[in-house]
Amino acid sequence: MDEIPSGELGGLTAVVTGSSRGIGRAIALELAAGGATVLIHAGHDQQAAEAVAREIRAMGRQTEVAMAELADPVEYEPLVERAWQWQAGVDIWVNNAGADILTDEPAARPFDEKLATLLQVDVTGTIRLSRLVGEKMKAAGGGVILNIGWDGAERGMAGDSGQLFAAAKGAVMAFSRSLARSLAPEVRVNCLVPGWIRTGWGKQASEYWQDRARGESLLDRWGTPADVARVAHFLVSPAAGFITGQTVNVNGGFDGELRVEG
Repeated sequence: MDEIPSGELGGLTAVVTGSSRGIGRAIALELAAGGATVLIHAGHDQQAAEAVAREIRAMGRQTEVAMAELADPVEYEPLVERAWQWQAGVDIWVNNAGADILTDEPAARPFDEKLATLLQVDVTGTIRLSRLVGEKMKAAGGGVILNIGWDGAERGMAGDSGQLFAAAKGAVMAFSRSLARSLAPEVRVNCLVPGWIRTGWGKQASEYWQDRARGESLLDRWGTPADVARVAHFLVSPAAGFITGQTVNVNGGFDGELRVEG
């Protein structure tokens, strides 16, 4: 197969954690379509990760799959080292991986167990990986780190899930602003902040949540992983070269007030 034109990310190497499905998969495919060489990461579903890799190879791009369970801090440094050695450096690192506590068996776990999981994967994982990667990028003279927050973290949302994700993603958002200051001027750091995005949980959510997600959007719809991926593409691209230390909402314009018809 002839390789398609490189695009604005041509010649750059990207890593997207948690990219076997959902938002991570969409970001990995979007960056590959923009010309990047992309390392796919998954914690346990290698089959799904390999499927994403096949889609990327079909574009004429280089890719590889790296398995690492981010609930285990011992696996952080080996993942970074493998990624760095793969293409002799990393230009773009997207910390998308997050613990699923909303579907299947994890949804029934006690609050404290869910909290411990989110703090380990979403918070400690993002912080440790960012610091390891950021140190290498700064020494190399450049790079971009993009973390993932949640728009409900700043305004709050009632209920156990609201408390859990506000604590975890609020920490990621605050950390990202401080990391941007620490790594400047060589490395740009931003935090992409999705709202209601129709991934696995959204597809099976009750009618109440379907209506609420639409009602909290000025655009009267759920967001999609592709909506998030397109903004991620921009933020890691040279076009966003003067943007760092920012939290960027992708939430259909929701400002904390439900739409009122009439």
